[in-house]
Amino acid sequence: MNLGRYVRRTAAHQPDTEAVVCGPVRLTYAELDDHSDRLAAAMGRLGVERGDRVATLAANRAELVVTEIALYKAGLARAPINARLGTAEVTHLLRESDARVLLTDAAHLETARAAVPGTGVKTVLGYDGPSDLGPGYAETLATTAPEPVEVDCSEADVAVLHFTSGSTGRLKAAIQTYGNRLALLRKSVMSPATRVGPGDRQILAGPVTHASGMPLLGIFFAGGCAVVLPRWDAEEFLATVQRERATHAFVVPTMVNTLLALPTARDYDVSSLRQLIYGAAPMSPARIRAAWDLFGPVLSQGFGCGETTSGVLFLSVEDHRRAIEDGDEELLLSCGRPLAEAEVRIVDDNGTPVADGEIGEIAVRGPDVVPGYHNAPDLTAESFRDGWFRTGDLARRRSDGYIFIVDRKKDMIISGGFNIYAVEVESVLHQHPGVYEAAVVGVPDARWGEAVHAVVVPRDDTPLDGPALIAFCAERLARMKKPRSVDVTDALPHSPNGKIDRRAIRERYWADVERRVH
Repeated sequence: MNLGRYVRRTAAHQPDTEAVVCGPVRLTYAELDDHSDRLAAAMGRLGVERGDRVATLAANRAELVVTEIALYKAGLARAPINARLGTAEVTHLLRESDARVLLTDAAHLETARAAVPGTGVKTVLGYDGPSDLGPGYAETLATTAPEPVEVDCSEADVAVLHFTSGSTGRLKAAIQTYGNRLALLRKSVMSPATRVGPGDRQILAGPVTHASGMPLLGIFFAGGCAVVLPRWDAEEFLATVQRERATHAFVVPTMVNTLLALPTARDYDVSSLRQLIYGAAPMSPARIRAAWDLFGPVLSQGFGCGETTSGVLFLSVEDHRRAIEDGDEELLLSCGRPLAEAEVRIVDDNGTPVADGEIGEIAVRGPDVVPGYHNAPDLTAESFRDGWFRTGDLARRRSDGYIFIVDRKKDMIISGGFNIYAVEVESVLHQHPGVYEAAVVGVPDARWGEAVHAVVVPRDDTPLDGPALIAFCAERLARMKKPRSVDVTDALPHSPNGKIDRRAIRERYWADVERRVH
């Protein structure tokens, strides 16, 4: 098998159709096929062979997309490094992945210069031109013959080492195989809701090296166009929808928040959008309704992770309509029902499915679930049991199959023997008109072990009063669940993928405590 052949096939059918747009760069399918062939051939000249690792360290750009397709064609394993990571983390990931080649941009050249020594990297390829570390990307392509490259791979071969941080902050790599990536392609095109075909244009707003890039192969298989934002900017996103007549987009809730806060949001024509998918973190029902009002009936939600090679649960546009227009309001708290080939269960600690309505852990099985973690046998054994991946998300299932996440297993607060789910408390806080963003954690309490504590960011310059917020929650939650204390802050910490970093928030309050609850 070879995943790059699908780009070649689409290029044969529609060579002059745009495949990739990123800033001023526009690549047709013929150009994407040609450039990726040249880069794949160049990898052979650089001494890497089937199965070897190639790392990337760069902000969004068209060349990252070309690189992904080139590595598929050459049968190599991609090790994408988040462009926001520091030098020590980059060094660790280069060593952990055993990368032989690193492709980087000018903005990260100094990081590469400091990180590469002592790793297995032999060549640094510069997207913005040659440097003392190695040759330039454009120069390399120009001096490489455009011959088709199509290395035969097995489904078990490693395609991507998908690095992500866990609840402990430790970077780990989910091993996404070529079979996993083929399953990702299938689920991208199986449903009309997620298929981006000829004439369709999908905006990828986040880093295409991670979740935002998951749709790429499906887009190219079906003949659509990937519109990659070089960086996130709310106004530029709306301008891009209008200018490119985008039909699809994928965003995270923090991006939606900035769009809703933009005073000029309604000045743009977004009528071309048919599907605005949000995911990667919870979003409050109030925000969902506001986004529905701004964008129209186009919202859908996906739930998944690196270990499941993108989404495995999906809340459709019609599901949103049922919730907002037909009165099934609870659906706005759901992350949907199983998507495509994925099997999803809610299980107890022994892996036994729990009854509908009871809380358990989400477990997933299917061809898109990875075989484990790179160089982490203990973590693999802990998370992958009896063929099922344990996500660490606590949830309940409704009788009609909709799944409702209540918290991360390791974020659950235990206060006086009661289990309290931070997401539930955060959802209530988000209903307050003066709250822009909120995070709930357990803090040390001599009597109860842990106490519920909220950290909130006010909307605009709205003054927020802690006791008033506690009273607001007390009217909507059981007494034991309401926050016992509130901090108001200008901003919350976020992880590199845009999620609120509860671990960092919690650490502030537990740093000097000798015995911790979790």
